[in-house]
Amino acid sequence: MKKKWLQGLLLSILAVILLAGCGKETSTETEKSENETKDVLAQIKEKDKIVFGVKNDTRLFGLKNPSTGEVEGFDIDIAKALAGEILGDETKVEFKEVTSKTRMPLLNNGDIDVIVATMTITEERKKEVDFTDVYFDAGQSLLVKKGSSIKRIDDLKGKTVIAVKGSTSAVNIREKAPDAKVLEFENYAEAFNALKAGQGDALTTDDSILYGMADEDPSYELVGGTFTEEPYGIAVKKGNTALVEELNKALKAIKDSGKYDEIYAKWIKK
Repeated sequence: MKKKWLQGLLLSILAVILLAGCGKETSTETEKSENETKDVLAQIKEKDKIVFGVKNDTRLFGLKNPSTGEVEGFDIDIAKALAGEILGDETKVEFKEVTSKTRMPLLNNGDIDVIVATMTITEERKKEVDFTDVYFDAGQSLLVKKGSSIKRIDDLKGKTVIAVKGSTSAVNIREKAPDAKVLEFENYAEAFNALKAGQGDALTTDDSILYGMADEDPSYELVGGTFTEEPYGIAVKKGNTALVEELNKALKAIKDSGKYDEIYAKWIKK
């Protein structure tokens, strides 16, 4: 009898422990779910900081200065100006490096709040993220060594064209120049180094980015004009309508005040 009583007591204690554990797990999972679905704008206001995904290898738009360790460029100054409008202080920012390949995964994982990284608005990307209004108009072009026989996109037949993984440029060039070989690299720094090393005959991406490369090394030039339209948008996690509206409002404010024009004139020298 005593043995049965002890067994019953032990079973009761075990049941209480298991129930407590299940309750804790459910609570933790619920909390995690709530954080994941919480409006990103609300999170930004709560932490009083915006985490921007920016490029570190794109001259004029987002490039790390080796002497200061700071990232500088058009996208960086635009991000700071947006933070100034939304949070009242341009210093309430954190910049995390992204590439064309990593920016959307990092956004959707919650590692960053907003992407400002020469990102073209496309219908395909709209399925994964939400975009603001256009903040910069670009167009795809070609960068070649001065004196190259390549003068326009029709001259790429049988040539090797360098592009960056995850970019719309890599997709577009295969469509516009189907007889060319496309060689892809992880980022723009690697791509430009490959061009200078003779691994390709031309490098293709948005003209805005190519201008930065030509500015870095004047022995290279843009040719053939632009053959696509590349409207850049600021991207946020899908479903964050309030954040998109806030960013659009901030973007309009810096354009109306003339600050956008100041930033443009500072970095974009065509």
